[in-house]
Amino acid sequence: MAPTEQAKEIIQCLKSLADPIKANFLQGYFKTGKGEYGEGDKFLGVKVPEQRKIASQFWRDVTLDDLKELIQNPYHEVRLTAVFILVKKFQKSKSEEEKQAIVKFYTANKQFLNNWDLVDSSAHKILGPWLYNKDRILLYELAHSGQLWDQRIAVISTFYFIDNNNFLDSLKIAEILLQHPHDIIHKAVGWMIREIGKRDYHTALQFLRQHYKNMPRTMLRYAIEKFEPETRHGFLRGTI
Repeated sequence: MAPTEQAKEIIQCLKSLADPIKANFLQGYFKTGKGEYGEGDKFLGVKVPEQRKIASQFWRDVTLDDLKELIQNPYHEVRLTAVFILVKKFQKSKSEEEKQAIVKFYTANKQFLNNWDLVDSSAHKILGPWLYNKDRILLYELAHSGQLWDQRIAVISTFYFIDNNNFLDSLKIAEILLQHPHDIIHKAVGWMIREIGKRDYHTALQFLRQHYKNMPRTMLRYAIEKFEPETRHGFLRGTI
């Protein structure tokens, strides 16, 4: 399939803003080396605010066919711009049918959401609100998938639930991923526990008391970051 005119125009806009020095920095920052979590990813070196500006300019006229070209592009900034557009279209959709089509597109192309910023810019803004009043089994399937970015999508999607004071799925998924080998998941789970604690301290405290001795250190540190120093030190010393 030939690239659509809209997709070509967006890619051209992004390439016109390319900065090779920043691209080189981003390839290190997003761990694109051999064996790293972002292995093989390519960067143009475009700043996020510039990507958001392009997304704001084009989102109304971009179709899902256009977005397919963008979200499957080898350049990270093109994929992230596609994510910004997709989120905007979801938030502005006036019907369930439109939202469902966007969710279907999102899940069909989730393999291209292959770094933490792509996930963190979208999961709790698309899957979270879509699943809020629906069966949430998809998130458990993602959590059990064994695929790093699927698992991060599962965790981050629950941020929407947390923001609506609904904590159960976040904690259940945290339990599933408690012994995950990768710090990308440790950070995401710890972050969600911290967010629960900001809204319901006792729920987070109870969960941590039950599980903290089996948690990876990074997950624990993220989870307790906002606690009072005495409580935080107690967890780190293992005396809670």
